[in-house]
Amino acid sequence: MDPASASATLAPRTRMLLQAPVTPTLLRLAVPNILNLLAFVGLITFDGLFVGRLGLDALAGISLVFPWVMLMQHGAASGMGQAVSSAVARSLGAGDRDKADALAAHALWLALGLGALSAAVMLPLGGWIYGAMGGRGPVLEAALAYSNVIFAGAVSIWAMNLLGNVMRGTGDMKTPAAVILACVVGHVALSPVLIFGWGPVPALGVAGPGWGLVTSFGAGAVYLLWRLQAPGGVVRIRRESMAFRWAYIAEFLRAGVPGMLNVVVNNLTVVVLTALAGRAGRDAAIAYGMGARLEYIVIPLAFGIGTGIVALVGTNLGAKQHERSRAAAWKGAAMAAAFSGAVGLAFALFPHAWMHLFTRDEETVRIGVAYLRIVGPCYALYGFGIGLYFACQGYGRVLPAVGGNFARLVFAAAAGWVALSVLEAGVQGLFVAIAAAFAVYAAANAFAVRRVMVQKS
Repeated sequence: MDPASASATLAPRTRMLLQAPVTPTLLRLAVPNILNLLAFVGLITFDGLFVGRLGLDALAGISLVFPWVMLMQHGAASGMGQAVSSAVARSLGAGDRDKADALAAHALWLALGLGALSAAVMLPLGGWIYGAMGGRGPVLEAALAYSNVIFAGAVSIWAMNLLGNVMRGTGDMKTPAAVILACVVGHVALSPVLIFGWGPVPALGVAGPGWGLVTSFGAGAVYLLWRLQAPGGVVRIRRESMAFRWAYIAEFLRAGVPGMLNVVVNNLTVVVLTALAGRAGRDAAIAYGMGARLEYIVIPLAFGIGTGIVALVGTNLGAKQHERSRAAAWKGAAMAAAFSGAVGLAFALFPHAWMHLFTRDEETVRIGVAYLRIVGPCYALYGFGIGLYFACQGYGRVLPAVGGNFARLVFAAAAGWVALSVLEAGVQGLFVAIAAAFAVYAAANAFAVRRVMVQKS
């Protein structure tokens, strides 16, 4: 049976992925996910607002934990999550519902395993990690009070994200987006009650937002599990599909482990470049840190489009519609570039609007403005590279795109060091190196995607 005929027997969402015009479909898939991830950024912001009322030690403590929570969240939503979404999409595109059901069930097994692994690492080692980051005395106590609750309940974060990505693999972007939005609203409502106490509820202090996070995400995971067991779904977690088979976990890990590595490289890049900026002085390091925060807006935008790229590329690859899968990859990357570039260009034109959110210090603002004017317009290239990374996720071949991100790190670090130490070009020379590294990233991922397309055709 040819792919078009076969798709007529599939669910309406799968037919949409196989037949509807590519660009409108990408937009339809992207919008809920962009709102989804911006909601999570809002969740972290509210934590800071509430905990800030407990004092600077409490705020400093959760700041130490924040990068590790975001690493787990991004790993669950993007690194390993997109591997789940891609595997489900490819199975549905090939018309193999039984395998898609089994993959959905094994996403739950994977969430349980990764949640246990996160707890096993962070609970015993958290004190050493936060101490190495500078946590001492009351700051370290606050960090551990917050961290121990979150990582003891890490399975809730992994389960909600991986089960949500099962649904994204079917083309359903609205349900996971609605669930995470409900989780954020629940967290925002719970956190002040748990932090400060109310009626019979005792004041838990800095541990309160941790309990709010794992409780709300746990409820979201339970709801998604219930939806995936309900009759009539595109995929179902059935009793017989729960029988454990390592081959399905291995299929996730082949794309998911490189995806997790990509998340690590993203964070490592910021750490290395912050250290390089510090060579130009404290103000330069602070300014770079404030400017680089804009990446945490660009990444959710590109991720929101990327989830649609994964579903479209994976489903059409499974259906052997290679031309359509290629069109989805390139058009999706161009869309990610347009959205990301718009953000970067806006703050390049009005840089003070961004910097004044964080500081009014004249020297810091001056350096930050230089960063935004030099690097901001190149966020289009960053978005293009991220879009192509997700295309590789859809093809199930992520490692080449991770190599592109690593090339960005190496180029930015090497060129930045040369600019500062050899050419004595100052911090502006470092910013030019960072901007050029985005071009390296886009070019490397374009080359990677072309190779993967040839191999998969």
